[in-house]
Amino acid sequence: MTRAFVSSAVLCLLLVFCLTVPVPTRAESVSELQAQINAHNAQIAQLEADIASFQKQLNDLGTKKGTLQSTISAFNLSAKQLASQIQVTQNRIASANLQIQQLTNSIGDKETTIAANQTAIAKALRSVAQGEQMPLVAQLITSDSLGSAWQAADEAAQFNRALGEDIADLRATRTVLASNRDQVSATKDKLVSLNSDLAIQKKSVEVSRTAQQRLLADTKNQESTYQKLIAQKRAQQDEFEAQLFRYEAQLRQALDPSLIPSAHTGILFPPLTQLLVTQAFGKTVDAKRLYVSGTHGGVDFRASIGTPVRAALSGVVVDTESVNIRSGCQYGKWVLVKHANGLSTIYGHLSFVYAHPGETVSTGQVLGLSGDTGYSTGPHLHFGVYASAGVKIVDAGALGSVRCAGIKTVAASPTAYLNPMSYL
Repeated sequence: MTRAFVSSAVLCLLLVFCLTVPVPTRAESVSELQAQINAHNAQIAQLEADIASFQKQLNDLGTKKGTLQSTISAFNLSAKQLASQIQVTQNRIASANLQIQQLTNSIGDKETTIAANQTAIAKALRSVAQGEQMPLVAQLITSDSLGSAWQAADEAAQFNRALGEDIADLRATRTVLASNRDQVSATKDKLVSLNSDLAIQKKSVEVSRTAQQRLLADTKNQESTYQKLIAQKRAQQDEFEAQLFRYEAQLRQALDPSLIPSAHTGILFPPLTQLLVTQAFGKTVDAKRLYVSGTHGGVDFRASIGTPVRAALSGVVVDTESVNIRSGCQYGKWVLVKHANGLSTIYGHLSFVYAHPGETVSTGQVLGLSGDTGYSTGPHLHFGVYASAGVKIVDAGALGSVRCAGIKTVAASPTAYLNPMSYL
């Protein structure tokens, strides 16, 4: 047997042995992790069913407006719903952590395989290099026959092909590893987002609890006291509305139509996950009852206290009112955002404001939490759309209001009010 033949055979056996070295597996750990993920997913499904049930009860309560008991019940349901939402988020975070652990284990296994293959290839290449130090002519001369020499050459070629296939496999493994790393990165990004959502939901619970405690303290759980508070709010709003109406009548101006985008749906993103109109825009029955002008300048959406309110479009926060609020003074806590397309949007009666004046916000970004501040006889979101050219921020004192002086409010030319539903 020739030296070349022996060398090739040894190298092939060495390569086969190195490539079949078992890689440590984590089968037991993988199955345990998957079982934990499945358990979290089952809990998430049950909690989501509970949340849907709470929402249905909240919607049913919406038909029983104006009573203390229905308001307190709504607060209680909102608190339960928010607690369930927090639990869902925590379970999703736990599930994401387990998935990251799974991917990390998988990456570790593939790195072990790559290391083993690299070691095998290095050994094989060193052996090949040593064997190739003898020229082909010398190998032919020292061979027992020409046939055995060609056999050795053929086996060497087969070995080179096997080596090439292994290198291709190694590259494929690296591609899989890179893909897994991308998945880990995406999962981590999702986890960061979930953490942000959890912080918002925790704040929602705090706001809801504070509102309930304030309501009980103000009314001492008496229906008659609660109805007096509502009547007082309406009287205060009538006064403020008359002052605002007179001021806005003086702002009347013709707006350049080219500065206002044509009305069609889809221009604006819904400010709430679920949109249920409780008062429409324009001359509605409620508007005639509630407002001196007889016109409602926006759309009211049902929203329990603490519901995240999101930007309807990217833009710049013109101003906010998050501190100085009084009952009956227009929008209470609010955020006004100016968009690049000539529109501005307002989000009123909030319980908590996240946005800051001058801040650039993106579509869908949480601006605050819904509430019932300012003139509001129950939790909801007032969503208004203006032609930006006709909007002003003024101190309520400029309207002639003594009681609301010192509070920033939004005034607009009557022609600047636009129907939000035409743009959503």
